[in-house]
Amino acid sequence: MTPKEKAISLYQSFYPQVQWKMGQEDCKDRAKECSLIAVDEIIKNLVDLSNGEFTFIFNVQYWQEVKQEINKL
Repeated sequence: MTPKEKAISLYQSFYPQVQWKMGQEDCKDRAKECSLIAVDEIIKNLVDLSNGEFTFIFNVQYWQEVKQEINKL
């Protein structure tokens, strides 16, 4: 899955969870915020586990790109 596809998937996963409580525009912002929190946690955990290994570094880069795509939504 590309970073953009993953960003959209995360956003769409959170949107229905906040939709019932807020107006349309607030839902969009809250879903983005939740998605960014999730990605930050993933990045933090990958960095904690990495010990400089290439596989983890690649994964961190992927999730940073996902984060950039979420910010573009």
